[in-house]
Amino acid sequence: PISSDRWDEVGAVVGWLCDHWDQPDEGVWETRGGRKNYVYSRLMCWVAIERAIRIANRRGLPADLPRWQRCRDEIYRQIMRQGWSEERGAFLQDLDGDVLDASVLMMPMAKFISPTDPKWLSTLDALSTDLVSDSLVYRYDPQASPDGLQGPEGTFSICSFWYVEALTRAGRVEEARLAFEKMLTYANHVGLYAEEIGRTGEQLGNFPQAFTHLSLISAAFNLDRALG
Repeated sequence: PISSDRWDEVGAVVGWLCDHWDQPDEGVWETRGGRKNYVYSRLMCWVAIERAIRIANRRGLPADLPRWQRCRDEIYRQIMRQGWSEERGAFLQDLDGDVLDASVLMMPMAKFISPTDPKWLSTLDALSTDLVSDSLVYRYDPQASPDGLQGPEGTFSICSFWYVEALTRAGRVEEARLAFEKMLTYANHVGLYAEEIGRTGEQLGNFPQAFTHLSLISAAFNLDRALG
């Protein structure tokens, strides 16, 4: 259920997104390298508008559906045309760029693209080659995409669990199971994770990191279901 006041607030948010979705920002990783047209940010704008359309249709709530649908479709087409690189065979970090970013692992989970779409399977392979190290996943390559931060980058645990779920949804269940079981060995003595895992296996960053554990639960649930 949603109250009439809350629905009005949702409508105001969607209206703002329709006006501003095509603006550059700092992205999900809040980098210090300057604003870009991040694919992940566009994806989340698409999610917000698409879900609002679903709610309006399912509950018969008032909405400017022609405008919302037009904006949703514009975002979709922009990501497909400018967020995809034929040369890299992958969806990229930002529009018309050439850098990979693990945040695009959310694309099939957000139902933006089929987990078995050829473009997505190609993206998954590209991420596996460039950003995955022994089943652990880096957010991006700071050398290729300077983020304005000092020091080395560890693997990002939320991305490692996103990777497990993406493999699962793509039907690569044994690969997913191996990656998941490897990730479990990096938890601390009570099964908790920080944001990152360092090069020698140490926990780095905020601890415990709630987002990491949400992605663990989602990966575990979907992998368990796939395994029967």
